[in-house]
Amino acid sequence: MRSLEGKIALVTGASRGAGRGIAVELGKAGATVYVTGRSVQGRSTKDWPGTLDETLSQIESCGGTGVAIRCDHTRDEEVEALMARIHDEQGRLDILVNNIWGGNELPIENEPFWALSLDHWENMFTAGVRAQLVTNRFAIPLMREQKSGVILHTTFWDDNKYTGHFYYDLAKNALNRMAYGLSIELKKDGIAVLAVSPGWMRTELVLQHFDTDENHWREVEALKQTESPHYVGRAVCALATDPDVIRRSGRVWPVGQLAKDYGFTDIDGRQVPVFRIPDPEGD
Repeated sequence: MRSLEGKIALVTGASRGAGRGIAVELGKAGATVYVTGRSVQGRSTKDWPGTLDETLSQIESCGGTGVAIRCDHTRDEEVEALMARIHDEQGRLDILVNNIWGGNELPIENEPFWALSLDHWENMFTAGVRAQLVTNRFAIPLMREQKSGVILHTTFWDDNKYTGHFYYDLAKNALNRMAYGLSIELKKDGIAVLAVSPGWMRTELVLQHFDTDENHWREVEALKQTESPHYVGRAVCALATDPDVIRRSGRVWPVGQLAKDYGFTDIDGRQVPVFRIPDPEGD
């Protein structure tokens, strides 16, 4: 069912992981999907698996239409040029998925704040929070012209529990507040802004870490309760096709909850429940 036929979407950080899963599902649903990131064929960030070219190939193999544009979202002029191109080619932007994230470039150590490198700020705030803020800055005028649209931030949230990593926790909460603040400012324009929180995803990097792949992950005990990146993609599609999505604006929505609300499943047919942070021992 091509429920998003005629819609124009932008998914940032779409070379791999959640961004790729979201882009492919939007393409399946009929949207024309612009995908951005820094990794292209022959030039992948830190030699990680996944490029924009591969994401575009997956979109097209599912019958979708995509446009891959290399864009460093820490460079304001590149983001401005990206939005100008979408404006010139399409004249509109219906769906923005703000997924760009630099926080993976340093390991997420289980250490207290005072023992962590200050480089985490640059990765998570400059290449994460600010990159998403700048993308909003240049995308919102295009949406306001048409008086409609939905902006979704990928994030993490578990009922205000501490994630265990100071910078990660601070950055994700900043994204949640960004969605909240913009939802108030854009309500009169008919633009919904919300955050979507997936659980533990079997991204390319996770599968690589456990020396497995999408065909064999069930053999790894630690991955039994994981979800594919397509699960959050289906959540995004459900929200984007909801004619009353504005009622959800300003809040953080766990993917497992959205699966219940909208009745979708992951690619293996499971309805994976909301991911929860384990309580510390003794609590």
